[in-house]
Amino acid sequence: MRLFMRQLSGFICFLLLLVAPAQATTQVIDASGREHKFSTEITRFICSGSGCLRLATYLQAQDRVVAVDDIETRRARFDSRPYALANPSFKTRPLFGGFRGRDNPEKILGLSSQPQVIFKTYPDSGTNPVMLEAKTGIPVVVLQYGDLYRNRGDFFRALTIMGAVLERQERAKEVIAFFEKEIADLEARTQGIAPAGRRSCFVGGIAFRGPHGFASTEPMYPPFQFVHAMNIACPRPGEAQLRQTLFSKEQLLTRDPDVLFLDLSTLQMGKGQGGLHELMNDPIYQELTAVKTGQVFGVLPYNWYTQNMGSILADAWFIGKTLYPDRFKGIDPGKKADEIYSFLVSAPVFGPMNQAFGNLAFKAVPLAGEGH
Repeated sequence: MRLFMRQLSGFICFLLLLVAPAQATTQVIDASGREHKFSTEITRFICSGSGCLRLATYLQAQDRVVAVDDIETRRARFDSRPYALANPSFKTRPLFGGFRGRDNPEKILGLSSQPQVIFKTYPDSGTNPVMLEAKTGIPVVVLQYGDLYRNRGDFFRALTIMGAVLERQERAKEVIAFFEKEIADLEARTQGIAPAGRRSCFVGGIAFRGPHGFASTEPMYPPFQFVHAMNIACPRPGEAQLRQTLFSKEQLLTRDPDVLFLDLSTLQMGKGQGGLHELMNDPIYQELTAVKTGQVFGVLPYNWYTQNMGSILADAWFIGKTLYPDRFKGIDPGKKADEIYSFLVSAPVFGPMNQAFGNLAFKAVPLAGEGH
C-alpha cells in the first residue's frame, strides 16, 4: 500500500509538471543589434550612460536600481534633472563607475546587490558594452537615447526595449502616448499662423557637455519646431542641419530676432560669465531689439546629462504662450510643467528646479544688473 501511495504521489507530481505553465522568456534585440533573453523577472539593474536613469524613472522602475554612476551623488548648486530631483535617494546609492558610461567592472562585481542586467546609452562613450559584459558576466542592453525631433523613434524604441526587459510594457506605451499627445497638441495650436503673425526668435546659452555662453544654440531646437516658431538659427533649405552650434554675434545682430530665450544652464558659468552676463554687458548684444524691449525670457535647460525630455515639453508650452498668447489662453506654464513632471517622474519639481536658477524660468529676464 505504501509503495502504491509513493508511486501515485510521484505520478501526480509528474502530471503537475506537465500542466504547470512554463517560465516565460523575454527576448529583445537591443540598439546594437544584439539579442538578449531573460527567463527570470528583473528586479535589480543599473543604468550606464547619459540619460539612462532618466528612462528608468519614466518607466517607474527606479526602485530596482541597485547602484548609480557618480554624477548622481554630486551635490551642486544647480541641477536641472527632474528625475534626480524627484529621487533624492539616488545620492545615497552605491557607485558602480563614472558618468558618461565610464563603468568600473570591479565595482559592479563588488556590489552587495548584484544587477541582473546593465542598460547602457551612448555605447561609444565610456566602457565598451561587449567588453563590459565579458568582464562582468552580466547582460548589457544597449539603448539609443534619441531625441524628440528627428530621432524620436530611437527614443521610443529605447523605452520599449527597457520596458520589455523590466516588464513595464504598458507603462512604456503610456509614456510614448503622452509625448505624442503633448507634441500633437502643441503643433495643432500653432498651425496655420501666417508669417506676418509670427515673431522671430532665438535661443542662446544651450549647454553641450558643459555650460556655454549666449552664442551656443540648437538650430533644430525642438520647442521651436513643435510650435512652428521662426527660429533665425534654423538651417535654410540645403544647409547642413547641425545639432549644436555657435551663432556669431554679428549674425544675430543682423537678423535681430523679436524675442530671445535664454537657456538657464548658462548660469553654471558663474558671475561675470555666461549668457546672462553677456546680454547685460556686451555692447553688441545690447543693440538687439529684444534686449532693448525686454523680450528676453528664461527657459529650463535643454541638455543636462543629455536631453531633458520633460523640460523640452515644458519649455515648448512656455515658448508657445510667449509667442502666440491667443493660442495658449488658460495655460499656466509653471503648472503645465508640473503636470508633465508629475506624469514622467512622479513629482512636481518645477518649483525647486526654478529656485536653483534664481526663479528666472518662464519669465522675462531682468537685464538691468548682475544680481543673479
